[in-house]
Amino acid sequence: MASTASEVSQQVQSNNRTSFTSVKALTKSPELTSLPPSYTTTNSDDEIVADPDEDDPIPIIDYSLLVTGTLDQRAKTIHDLRKACEEWRFFMLINHFVSKTILEKMVDEIFAFFNLREEEKQEYVGKDVMDPVRYGTSSNVSMDKVLFWRDFLKIVVHSEFHSLDKPPGFSLSLLRLLRPQGSTATRLPLQF
Repeated sequence: MASTASEVSQQVQSNNRTSFTSVKALTKSPELTSLPPSYTTTNSDDEIVADPDEDDPIPIIDYSLLVTGTLDQRAKTIHDLRKACEEWRFFMLINHFVSKTILEKMVDEIFAFFNLREEEKQEYVGKDVMDPVRYGTSSNVSMDKVLFWRDFLKIVVHSEFHSLDKPPGFSLSLLRLLRPQGSTATRLPLQF
């Protein structure tokens, strides 16, 4: 017998009766015939939906100017970084001294993680938003009424290094990614 969308939604939201279900698992489930209500939302008439503005591109931060630039370049970059964090909450980082090979290897390891069997990924499902290693589909599955239509992996690497045991090369790739930045990044006196 096929599960209804609300039954699947209850499985996702009920950590007591079933294990966590990822968006990837939901999309591959043969029983799923429609989107669970917890993954859908409607915009109310009074809700403002931002239109993309092509004249306002994603902020780009040149990391090299923070460590090798003049005082004026560094001050401007710090200002731009603060503005990007306040207004956008993210930015594109360029000239970060990490090789393309290392970045590509890390991306491969992230894909390998998301391609693990669901049971293996279950080991990293966080119970608390402050867990240093956390895999999930929403900030708090048991509390959120509408879940994000994405799976995520969060790893805190500062001030204490945390990583995964699976896939086998993940931890080493993460260390290699962080190594070139470590000594430089810790010297930057950025205050916001």
